[in-house]
Amino acid sequence: MDQQQAKDDEWALETLAIRAGHMRTHEQEHGEPIFPTSSFVYGSAAEAAAKFSGEAPGNVYSRFTNPTVRTFEQRLAAMEGGERCVATSSGMAAILSTALALLSAGDEIVASRSLFGSTVSLFDKYLGKFGITTRYVELADLAAWEAAMTPATRLLFAETPSNPLSEVVDIAALAEIAHRHGALLAIDNCFLTPALQRPISLGADLVIHSATKYLDGQGRAIGGAVVGRDKELEELFGVVRTCGPCLSPFNAWIFTKGLETLALRMKAHCENAQALAEWLEAHPAVARVHYSGLPSHPQHALAARQQQGFGAVLGFEVKGFEVKGGREAAWSVIDATRLLSITGNLGDVKTTITHPATTTHGRLSDDQKRIAGISEGLIRVAVGLEAIDDIRADLARGLDALL
Repeated sequence: MDQQQAKDDEWALETLAIRAGHMRTHEQEHGEPIFPTSSFVYGSAAEAAAKFSGEAPGNVYSRFTNPTVRTFEQRLAAMEGGERCVATSSGMAAILSTALALLSAGDEIVASRSLFGSTVSLFDKYLGKFGITTRYVELADLAAWEAAMTPATRLLFAETPSNPLSEVVDIAALAEIAHRHGALLAIDNCFLTPALQRPISLGADLVIHSATKYLDGQGRAIGGAVVGRDKELEELFGVVRTCGPCLSPFNAWIFTKGLETLALRMKAHCENAQALAEWLEAHPAVARVHYSGLPSHPQHALAARQQQGFGAVLGFEVKGFEVKGGREAAWSVIDATRLLSITGNLGDVKTTITHPATTTHGRLSDDQKRIAGISEGLIRVAVGLEAIDDIRADLARGLDALL
């Protein structure tokens, strides 16, 4: 069975992840093929003209029409419940393409303070030079979002849960604020994926992914995607077509195969992360754990209501995190690991560990870090699929030494 034989809305997410988007060729292949070609040929000059002009559907050039990329796009759109998806060369390219497609000089963004460091740099350093202003508010403070809105606000942007403090915002309430002011709401769903959260069903207009993370799941390729309505996505497609931040066919194939096991992987990630968060919260060398799956988390009830799981990324602060020596203590815990991978990436089956203040958020000013809650004693762990006892033992080596 392929997409021609059933409607996507008749299938569960697990089935969509395996079946949606694949239109079999005349070869009748069972697995999704890769089309590593830059261009396509036509039977006549008239056919070429019709496809280049858009009068007839079909492939033109792999920068913006490739069958392998299209399979990934259609599958992810089906899983997120969106009308359309546009794939990009990276998660940051997805955010940039969204801004280029939907914003103009004089427009304003209202965004959460709890954003990935590169997203902040993109908004402030690069969009700012073209006359697009960004104002930052506390993620969970709906009154602050409301107060920040002006007639020039065109886009609200949030990560939920946030990186790396697992803060959560009420997506439905935020969508209501955006729409009442004539703005769009974009949600970065990288940490949860459609297996655990579907922002469009809660009112969001756009869902943004770094496919590099859990959509792939094994740290193999770089890519991004935006899912939403055809109206906004047609403009975004124009950016990818003209400016060229496109996804390669090979990477699209990797992501398509990654989607097949997404639901299973995310369930296992959540189980390991929950067990590790509970263990860390009880450890005497740990001052605070940031994970929405813990009842102590301030938005635990909200997360349980709008998510189908709490994800795999958690942050924790070692004792003394608020003082100058917090970095030394955090680094000693990281350096004591033998199993965990010291890297800024996440979304892998391998557990990764990093020091956000000097890596993922290292380009932020000290004031920006303080406002975002990025302390020198903060450690981020993206919990993988190794045996939980081995993960705990690896972290205990450094944490026990702090006592």
